[in-house]
Amino acid sequence: MLRKTADSIDAVNDWIGNKVAWLSLAMAVVMFLTVILRYVFDSGWIWMQESVIFMHGTLFMVAAGFSLRHEQHVRIDVIYDHISARKKAMVNLFGTLFLLFPTCFVIFYFAFPYVQNSWAVSEGSMEAGGLPGVFLLKTIILVFPVLLGLQGVAKALRAILVLTGSDQSRTPT
Repeated sequence: MLRKTADSIDAVNDWIGNKVAWLSLAMAVVMFLTVILRYVFDSGWIWMQESVIFMHGTLFMVAAGFSLRHEQHVRIDVIYDHISARKKAMVNLFGTLFLLFPTCFVIFYFAFPYVQNSWAVSEGSMEAGGLPGVFLLKTIILVFPVLLGLQGVAKALRAILVLTGSDQSRTPT
């Protein structure tokens, strides 16, 4: 059951990560067009520039769980790479329980009123001609710790499987 739960969480973050990755292409195209419009045609739109910020924020905040799942997060591997699978599982479990989960909780706890206020006033851009849905962008701040925390659950479950001897075939990730 633990493995099935971890696999389900992995599948969710994989699906989300693969979908949101397309924002990097869209972001590059919009930025290219913005530069061409500005420097070749001496024209441009604020909403176009802001859309790059929206895409960038969404890409990195929503793909954090995907990054954790695929070990693309920042970690100092000087010691970690040279220890046994059991010790890696202990490091992963400790790090998830005492570092990742509290961080996700604090981010969610302090961001919630901020996002709630933004929704209450349907916050839009402060720039004339900017994008109206700033409150939607700010909602991504809450999505970030949820998806990252979920992936932490999967990471902790896999570590528990290794520590209990239930999963000898996999190295903890």
